[in-house]
Amino acid sequence: MQRRIAVAYLMLALGACFLFALIAMVAVEGIEVRLVDERLKSVAAWASPRHIAGLPVEMPAGLIFYHGDSIPLSLRNLEAGVQEKTVDGIGLQMLVGRDAAGDFVVVDRDSDYEKIEAVVYSIVAAGFGVLLILSAFLGRYIARRFVNPISTLAAAVMSKDSNAELPLLANKDEMGVLARAFSARTAELKQFLVRERFFTGDVSHELRTPLTIIIGAAEILVERTAAQPELSAPAERILRAAKEAADCVTVLLLLARAPQLIDAPDTKISEIIDEEAERGRLLCAGRPVTLVLPSGDDFTVFARRELLSTAIGNLIRNACQYTERGEVVVRIERRAVTVEDTGPGVPVAVRARLFGELPLSAAVDSAGSGIGLALVKRICEHLGAQLRMDDRVGGGTAFTIEFPLGITKS
Repeated sequence: MQRRIAVAYLMLALGACFLFALIAMVAVEGIEVRLVDERLKSVAAWASPRHIAGLPVEMPAGLIFYHGDSIPLSLRNLEAGVQEKTVDGIGLQMLVGRDAAGDFVVVDRDSDYEKIEAVVYSIVAAGFGVLLILSAFLGRYIARRFVNPISTLAAAVMSKDSNAELPLLANKDEMGVLARAFSARTAELKQFLVRERFFTGDVSHELRTPLTIIIGAAEILVERTAAQPELSAPAERILRAAKEAADCVTVLLLLARAPQLIDAPDTKISEIIDEEAERGRLLCAGRPVTLVLPSGDDFTVFARRELLSTAIGNLIRNACQYTERGEVVVRIERRAVTVEDTGPGVPVAVRARLFGELPLSAAVDSAGSGIGLALVKRICEHLGAQLRMDDRVGGGTAFTIEFPLGITKS
């Protein structure tokens, strides 16, 4: 931006120089006509009648009046009017005319106007050169004064130090107004994020106690109804659902904390996939759906196991739940996990909410749908991973979680 401002300033100076050069040229030529041409005409108007009358024509120094046969051969047969001609290397200003006695030529041999004209043009050119140099330096100076505060403010806004105070807050100019507006907006966002984090943490803590009671009661039910299959199956579903809810609460608590405050142990992706695949097969039981786990290059992720299990498990369970027939394929490749299915695809409203493919108003009517995918996306953002969704060839959807190099180890 500094360069663009400096170039614009220099172009403005060039335009001004060009304009003044035209004005100077017109002025110099006008002066030439006034001084030289009018002088030659006045001399001719004085000398021609005297020559016709036979009176002596005494010319001032440097001026010569030729008439008739006295005109040198090099000056004969010229067009009438004032003109310049070089004879024997000497530049002459002359007026060619005709009176009652014949042709005449008035020659100015010693005019200094050409020298004066050259000096004037040289001075003007030197002045323009100095002006352009000053314009270049002044443009760069103004550009730095204008752009540096913006760069400083932008660097402070983009800084990861959330506690650092923005610069230029005390300025009384437009940059100060902008800095104070940024500061006020940043403070509002910080307060909102803090409130959201505390709300998520408080709610999660409040849910832990009833979930612990439900899990304990469900375990007792499972144990006491082991000999009664009609009661044991519902008890196991209650226990499984309560544990999933407890895991979700744990994940919400982790997400409420800053990523740098959470320990990140080594976790193998293949172990997470194997565990979540077993839970997914229960959803496929009794339906023409096959869960496939092709072999791939395993890798390690530096992240909490609960976060990885929730993200990958949600993708696998969604694929198994909504696929009526066909297969669900879970692949490991190039530090990424891909879950493909042959299901009906993701609803347009959920797609719009997750990836912003449609305006938010298009997704309002589907409130409550896609919560699992929203949680997956939030976990990916928390871990610095990227969630990508593609339409599968032949129908269905493919979700891919790409883990960056910084949190993975092959």
